[in-house]
Amino acid sequence: MSINRRVVLAGVSALAAPFVHAQERPVLRFAWWGGASRHQATLAALKVFEQRHGVKVKAEYMGFAGYLERLTTQIAGRSEPDVMQINWAWMAMFSKRGNGFIDLNTLSKELALDQFTEDDLAYGRVQGKLNALPTSFSARVFLWNQTAFGRAGVKLPETWDELFATGPAFKARLGDSAYPLDGELYDMILLSQSYVQQKHGTPFVDPAKPRVAMSPAAALDWVQTYKRLISSHVATPLPLRASLGGAEKPTEQQPDWVAGRWAGNYTWDSVIGLRSSTLQPGDRLALGAFPTLPGSKESGLFGRPTVMYTIGRNCKQPELAARLMNFLLTDPEAARILGRTRGLPSAKGALAVLQAQGGLPPLELAAHDQIQAQRDAGRLIRPAPLFEHARFQKFMREVFETVAYNKTTDADAARRLVEEGNALLLRIQ
Repeated sequence: MSINRRVVLAGVSALAAPFVHAQERPVLRFAWWGGASRHQATLAALKVFEQRHGVKVKAEYMGFAGYLERLTTQIAGRSEPDVMQINWAWMAMFSKRGNGFIDLNTLSKELALDQFTEDDLAYGRVQGKLNALPTSFSARVFLWNQTAFGRAGVKLPETWDELFATGPAFKARLGDSAYPLDGELYDMILLSQSYVQQKHGTPFVDPAKPRVAMSPAAALDWVQTYKRLISSHVATPLPLRASLGGAEKPTEQQPDWVAGRWAGNYTWDSVIGLRSSTLQPGDRLALGAFPTLPGSKESGLFGRPTVMYTIGRNCKQPELAARLMNFLLTDPEAARILGRTRGLPSAKGALAVLQAQGGLPPLELAAHDQIQAQRDAGRLIRPAPLFEHARFQKFMREVFETVAYNKTTDADAARRLVEEGNALLLRIQ
């Protein structure tokens, strides 16, 4: 072989080597949903992980619409991503016996499980198997436009009686179009359930068994509490919301919220920034006290992980997938990049990084502390995952829609909630 030919071949080999090496990098698939800020931050964090570990992470991201359907198809076809962002309630759909995802206990060497509280870990367990880890925790809080309440001459409510009294006061002083509280149908279902849980000592669905835990009397109280919120002019009626661009239209997009005619919201603490973003200049958002009936042992506060990460049971590189999960949840640099795009972190170290960095909104920190105080006191009872099962949600909403539109009696709605609720729970368990 001539010298020139050997030189040419050597040059070709040198050029090809990096390409082959790049092709041989391990590849992981990571799927999530979210908005633009979450996408941008997550992609930036993934670049850091890729550089550190010499791997390629294939990002599969989209908005929430259609995400569950795509994931359902992938899991059924055993082609799910290696690491997935899921809703907590989806474990009841995809891992009924704890075998739908990899048991993270088997990957404990790759995961800093000590960064999470026992309660955090418990939300990710199914029949003793650790299926998922939470990015953050979210619960329902009251947000009040303090300035609007001042215009109405009404103090922020701290008890249930004070809450129910705000409706007539707003109507008398500001007119029929003014409401102290706004919320989608599910918001009002949860608020009414909180009152009944405090009064009767049970949520709608038993946290430990696939059955309705409410007695017929409690279910009737639930329906009537919801109706009382509407009839007392406390909360915006469902037909009204539907007539204003859609029953599920977010509060911050409602012109009456922007104008201060709707002065409160019962919602997840994770959306405080969205709700405050459209207030009039000078209007001030305040965190409300969570009303509690005297002597109640449970707060009735509804909370669960905002989103969770899990590893697909068909993952061929589980240790590497666990390292990616651990990086996203606990790594200090990842915490700085991701910020609050998935809520205030559950991992202790990641939260400490954000606190030390400063700039966390005081209202979000106050809500986080309010919720954590209830968790620490053992008054925030872990809900049943089946309560947020897609089919059960559809059923529950349909019943309360008939109530909202006066298409049923209170007694018949309560009967359906108990009888049909029990039957459905047995089918989807």
